[in-house]
Amino acid sequence: MSNRTPRSNPEPKTLVESAYRNLHRDIIEGTLPPGAKLRVEHLKDNYGVGAGTLREALSLLISDSLVVTQGQRGFRVAPVSLEDFEDITNMRVMLESEALRQAIALGDEVWEGDLLAAFHLLSKAEERLADSEGRDEWEERNRVFHEVLIAACPSRWIKHFISILYHQAERYRRLSLSLHPIPRDVHAEHTAIVEFALSGQDARAALALEAHIRTTPDLLIAALREGRAILPSHEGSPSSAAGGRNFLQKA
Repeated sequence: MSNRTPRSNPEPKTLVESAYRNLHRDIIEGTLPPGAKLRVEHLKDNYGVGAGTLREALSLLISDSLVVTQGQRGFRVAPVSLEDFEDITNMRVMLESEALRQAIALGDEVWEGDLLAAFHLLSKAEERLADSEGRDEWEERNRVFHEVLIAACPSRWIKHFISILYHQAERYRRLSLSLHPIPRDVHAEHTAIVEFALSGQDARAALALEAHIRTTPDLLIAALREGRAILPSHEGSPSSAAGGRNFLQKA
């Protein structure tokens, strides 16, 4: 089964798509923090679109579970929690491990070449990961790498749900990337996954992928406990380090 390497998203073709992408970016990057109220009359001026266009874009973000509605009280950015992140992580491990096993079993030389190309580009971005300006580049190349890794899996539904979970986890990954210094060797993790995948060792590849996916929540929990990171509150403002620890004890 031949699968081409996923490419960066093309330029938006409509105002709705443009507003959707800009809002999506600002939610993921924390410009619009978790729990923040999204006032249409205010946002339409910020994003340069009409109220109807903005509401359509917000509806798309509701389907992505990045925005929630509260009856007649309008829209809010979906909250974050460690409990939610753990649930996302467990589902990613379950689906991506199975997709990787199928990709290894069915992948051809085109898939292998695409995987090596995606890994090479990601490796270059990893060299610049310590630079804050390199985070967006790394995030994009990391997304492509994970898509290519399972591209030979024949189930479009598995890949669809994996894509949803990946984007849900993106806000948490961004918080992990803000930790200095980054207490992990991301390149070594990706190298192990690629080497096992290309050598047909599906069980070892799946275990390496699971360890890779679980490292981010483990790092965030440790950082919160040590006061090196904060978890945005449901009201849209960062909680204190102590508040983060208290939240952890409840989770």
